[in-house]
Amino acid sequence: MAKINFELIANLRTELGKGASRRLRRDISKIPAILYGAEETPLPLILNHHQVLKALTNEAFYSHILTLDIEGKKQDVVLKAVQRHPYKPYIHHMDFLRITGKEKIRMMIPLHFIGEEIAPGAKDGVGVISHHISSVEVLCFPKDLPEYIEVDISNLQLDESIHLSQLKLPLNVELADLTHGHHDDKMVLSIHEPRIEIEEEPTAAPVASDVPAINQTTEPAAGTQTASPAEGGKDKEKDKKDKK
Repeated sequence: MAKINFELIANLRTELGKGASRRLRRDISKIPAILYGAEETPLPLILNHHQVLKALTNEAFYSHILTLDIEGKKQDVVLKAVQRHPYKPYIHHMDFLRITGKEKIRMMIPLHFIGEEIAPGAKDGVGVISHHISSVEVLCFPKDLPEYIEVDISNLQLDESIHLSQLKLPLNVELADLTHGHHDDKMVLSIHEPRIEIEEEPTAAPVASDVPAINQTTEPAAGTQTASPAEGGKDKEKDKKDKK
């Protein structure tokens, strides 16, 4: 894999604190940053916003060894964090880690998938390709850091999948999920049959005859008698005559 060189111009930041950072963010031409690691004192920096924004458009910038030119002194670093504005194309803050070459580093590396258009399991629309992860965390020395890891699925059949343990890694590169007793063999990609959603038939509305009538008179039980209003009146007249 051909290496790309990224170099950013940086200046030391003398004004520190939240207030100074807020004032610096108002100047959209500058970005506050911090450089740490290698058992050295963290170094507050200022970067050029336009230069950084242009570099961030390249995927390789996130997984490469970068060079910071700090007022004439060059330092190899890797990008560890970027804080962005929620919806505007502004960078709020950046974190960089010093690289010495003597210690292994952990970095997120993108996966590049090839052979999707000829994979037997997905050819002619037979199966659906599902990408479960798009990047992996690797552990290696800086000199061995890859730009990306290639995943060839050109021979993958229907109902087959690729896991982390099946990836072909560059020399001297390990996957963090599969090292040091932490074995998490995640699924990377799979080809499966398309899921068919069955629509439920709408429940028919009840027929009017099936709906109980409101205030419907209940039929008397067998052996019981009910008095009509007229019969009730006759009973009252009889009681009056008996009293006389």
